[in-house]
Amino acid sequence: MSRIPQQLTMGVIIGNRGFFPSYLVAEAREQAIALFGRLGINTIMLDPSQTELGGVETRQDAKVCAELFRAHRDRIHGVVVLLPNFGDEKAIAETLRLSGLNVPVLVQAEEDNLDKMGLATRRDSFCGKISLCNNLRQYGIPFTLTTQHLCALTGEVFEQDLRRFEQVCRVVTSMRGVRVGAIGARPAGFNTVRYSEKLLERLGIAVETLDLSEVFTRIKTLRDDDIRVDEKRRILIDNADASRIPADKLVTMAKLFVVISEWVVANDIDTTAIQCWTSLQENLGINVCSIMSVMSGQLMPSACEVDVMGALSMFALASSNMNPASIADWNNNFGDDRDKCVLFHCGNFAASSLESPHMGTADIIGTTVGKENTCGAVHGRLKSGPVTYFRLSTDDLTGEIKAYVGQGQSVDDPLDTVGCRAVIQVPHLENLLNWICRNGFEHHVAMNHSASAEILHEAFTRYLGVSTYLHR
Repeated sequence: MSRIPQQLTMGVIIGNRGFFPSYLVAEAREQAIALFGRLGINTIMLDPSQTELGGVETRQDAKVCAELFRAHRDRIHGVVVLLPNFGDEKAIAETLRLSGLNVPVLVQAEEDNLDKMGLATRRDSFCGKISLCNNLRQYGIPFTLTTQHLCALTGEVFEQDLRRFEQVCRVVTSMRGVRVGAIGARPAGFNTVRYSEKLLERLGIAVETLDLSEVFTRIKTLRDDDIRVDEKRRILIDNADASRIPADKLVTMAKLFVVISEWVVANDIDTTAIQCWTSLQENLGINVCSIMSVMSGQLMPSACEVDVMGALSMFALASSNMNPASIADWNNNFGDDRDKCVLFHCGNFAASSLESPHMGTADIIGTTVGKENTCGAVHGRLKSGPVTYFRLSTDDLTGEIKAYVGQGQSVDDPLDTVGCRAVIQVPHLENLLNWICRNGFEHHVAMNHSASAEILHEAFTRYLGVSTYLHR
């Protein structure tokens, strides 16, 4: 089961400042309860019995709210700060510091009405937000801003901002403590997918390894009529039309699937990178592509050629929008159109992202190991629609983890080829490719159907400390 959280819980802080109208705090609390409930987001917030109207204004309020957050720290994915009036910037910043939370923070401030600028009704949140952000920066607390400096708590703008913030929180939560399974050795010819486990450890990411010899040994212990094998065989058949695949090949694939799945569960693995050629073809006579396709569809993405950073890129994408991610090569030009290119891989894309997916052989690898030994590759054209692409990389020369992200379109221009493929249109593609080459990124890129570039950029640059280039 994927560790990506589906329903999130937010800590909510409602700021207050004594010489501004306090009734606005009670009003904001009622509106917040209604909004978060309607969006299916759980909340942890003070009630009026704990502080005046459930707001945060004093050092004592900060201590009470921080204690509440600490009691629920394992549940809280992010904090939303609401400023119905100017608010007390120091009390809010101290709440976050005392809570010990290390989660994304969204700052919202309510707008004034020109006909309510008297002492009994004015808010001054416009100014209060600037003061709060100044203090958060002094305290070293990163935060996210709403699209507009001020926006109504009950308005569409804030609802959209909250939805985006929810995605940011999901990425940050998912990436902290993620565990990658590296199955098999990197193909000898693929220096491009080298990576640094030590740099990943700085981000709290662990890599567990499994040698293919252990996989082959475990497969030998499985009987053809084992109920686990039959279950995995049915899953593979349901994933893509397998009518062209011999029955014995499907059974072998199912056995491999059982071994991988049980190792993943036993080791709390979130995403995998597999040596997909040529040992599997030479020893088992199959491709692992269909298994990878299924796992990616289950939001436990799997990358080819032991591309650990590619697997992490897929996991980040999937966590941002709960859509299956796939990995492909930046592979071909598309005629003379410099803003279009072909993304391609043998057959690992998530089936739900493809038009009419079917299982076949991997003809390119088949030229060296025999086509009959490559059963299991998924074939299909990526559905048209918006696409986000993303790539993480470790750079030993600079000692940092870096990334790039952007958006484009999967288009339905004619393309006569095999495997998993897509024609992608990216604005200023030549500039992007130049940047990728100059900065030493790999030829693999993760992508899925979404418009999540700014979410990933916010999550990685602001909260995960990864320098991320946003291509526009």
